[in-house]
Amino acid sequence: MAETPPPAPTKTCPLCGKPTSPRHQPFCSQRCATIDLARWITGNYRVPADDAADEEPSPSDDEEAG
Repeated sequence: MAETPPPAPTKTCPLCGKPTSPRHQPFCSQRCATIDLARWITGNYRVPADDAADEEPSPSDDEEAG
């Protein structure tokens, strides 16, 4: 007789901690999904960037390489 697998752990909403809703995953409700979207739009969530990598080489750097 085969054993049944253990139930999957319940996932929780990253904003409020309530169990997630299949319709609004990974959130529990449309409200939490909207709050998260607003945080992205207003810039509350930011991906760290390396500012040195964004700099363009100066013309003197090109002359030294050539």
